[in-house]
Amino acid sequence: MKRIFVVLVMVATGVRSFGQGLDRVKVEGGWVSGQEEGNVHVYKGIPFAAPPVGALRWRAPQPAAPWDGVRACTQFGPSPMQNKPVPFLMWTEEYLIPAEQISEDCLYLNVWTAARTARERRPVLVYIYGGAFTSGGGNVPIYDGQAIVKKGVVYVTFNYRVGLFGFFSHPELSRESGHQASGNYALMDQIAALKWIKNNIVAFGGDPNNVTIAGQSAGSMSVNCLVASPLAKGLFEKAIGESGANFSRESLSLASAEGEGQKIAQKLGVVSLAAMRALPAEELLKKGQGNWRPVVDGYVLPEQVADIFISKKENTVALLTGWNEDEGIVFGPGKSATDYKQDMAKQYGADAETVLRFYPADNDSIAAASQVKLSRDLIFGRENFAWANIASSQGQKVFVYRFVRKPPTTRGGKLWGAFHTAEVPYAYDNLKVVRRPFEPVDYNLSDAMSSYWVNFAKTGDPNGVGLPRWEPYRRESGKIIIFGKQVTGGVLPDKAALDFQYKKMSLP
Repeated sequence: MKRIFVVLVMVATGVRSFGQGLDRVKVEGGWVSGQEEGNVHVYKGIPFAAPPVGALRWRAPQPAAPWDGVRACTQFGPSPMQNKPVPFLMWTEEYLIPAEQISEDCLYLNVWTAARTARERRPVLVYIYGGAFTSGGGNVPIYDGQAIVKKGVVYVTFNYRVGLFGFFSHPELSRESGHQASGNYALMDQIAALKWIKNNIVAFGGDPNNVTIAGQSAGSMSVNCLVASPLAKGLFEKAIGESGANFSRESLSLASAEGEGQKIAQKLGVVSLAAMRALPAEELLKKGQGNWRPVVDGYVLPEQVADIFISKKENTVALLTGWNEDEGIVFGPGKSATDYKQDMAKQYGADAETVLRFYPADNDSIAAASQVKLSRDLIFGRENFAWANIASSQGQKVFVYRFVRKPPTTRGGKLWGAFHTAEVPYAYDNLKVVRRPFEPVDYNLSDAMSSYWVNFAKTGDPNGVGLPRWEPYRRESGKIIIFGKQVTGGVLPDKAALDFQYKKMSLP
């Protein structure tokens, strides 16, 4: 009789059971409920840490306060503190956070699962957003998990602090930390989210011992940092890095970051950390501009990422990585062939002739194209190339891609090609949320890419039935897979240019 009464109450109130135990789930802090969306159960806005506000601003994330009853997790939590999103260049609304709900109180995560019971132990795919470490959030439309979980994974996105809120260093912060370190709060948020996943994902039908972290742009750089960080050891087994890594040794030292922090404090007219924490978040956002990125703080990152890898101190993982054909960015009109040649001579000296062989300047139009390719390789290509080279040389399983499909779109009357972030909705099977005139080849490509991503999350190998063979990467052979109108195997097309850039990075 009791069971019949419970069923009648659920029917009357519109509550639908989603398999044994998944209509509500017990996690750290209390019970949560989600909502069913097309045979997928979605939990949005689960707190994985306390709000990093007031006295907790610029501190390591603290445990979330427990709650009573069942917390309805049906709305995304606020996005991290940042400027309101405005579409620009090739990035329309689908690639940006919603305009509303931006707050310092942002440490929430989201879970999509198609598991029927908590006993299934599906592999877990965790996506970390990009945004130049100053913007972004786990609620961007192209990061939706609705489609990809139907291929057999549990999918998670989460927020981490960005900009000054995620990377501010100061001597006082280092002294109070207990680790003589400051500045990597964003990375500590990511680690806290991964610990929450490790401890709680089994309740959603996920396998805590089969976790893949994935990210694009600054998200990929974050993945690279997490692979390097001793604090993330044991929290994941595989990594996907799309267009971003940290092998150029450009992360600030703690002393330099603290010096930059002191300058910002002086600019704000405050003399103490307590006064900084008392300032409104909006004022900090407006006045606290800086070049925010991970810091070699001696704690989260003991050394530059490249040196951690060279010393074989990183966390050993299988790696899937790559970058896009047209993601170099040159603001304004390209330089003339003459000016470009002069710049190369200044920058590269005796190597300028070699550079111009790889990135030629026969005329102004060729020089303009070369500037975009050089930008692509300096910002993205050589970084992920370096990651693939070092990981594969150490015996780790590595798979490399090049995304060359030019989405059928224009914005502002300009064709953008295979632009930065273009691959994300393909890889996560989310073309449906992007307002573009996609063709059948795009949907076929999206199905293939998302299948590769899921297969990799399951086993560490992207290959599967019905998919073209993706050969493991070796530096000597340069074998990769190319995602265009068709999926084809091949050799890295500009390997000689990347080998040159790699040597300039002083890597083995």
